[in-house]
Amino acid sequence: MTGLRTRLTDRRAHWLYRFECDGQVYTGGIGRFGDGPIAEIFINGSKVGTAAETNAQDAAIVACLALQHGCLAIRHALARSGSAGGPVATLLNVVEACL
Repeated sequence: MTGLRTRLTDRRAHWLYRFECDGQVYTGGIGRFGDGPIAEIFINGSKVGTAAETNAQDAAIVACLALQHGCLAIRHALARSGSAGGPVATLLNVVEACL
């Protein structure tokens, strides 16, 4: 990990995905660096204000910080017991499947 944050452009494309994780429906969005890699993640739950949505949003913030500071092993780190992991790991799997 480099420790230095890579700055994002002020305007960038954003892709939205709807997905399900552990029986909860989420809308996730990703933004990319100019050269292609994922730079930011946003997640909203279908039930506003629930613990599931709050946890997913907090995880997305941590993922953004890690991505912008050069940590690329997020999906692997978020996998739990060999399963798909939580909403951020699930969103990354959905994004990869769509590429």
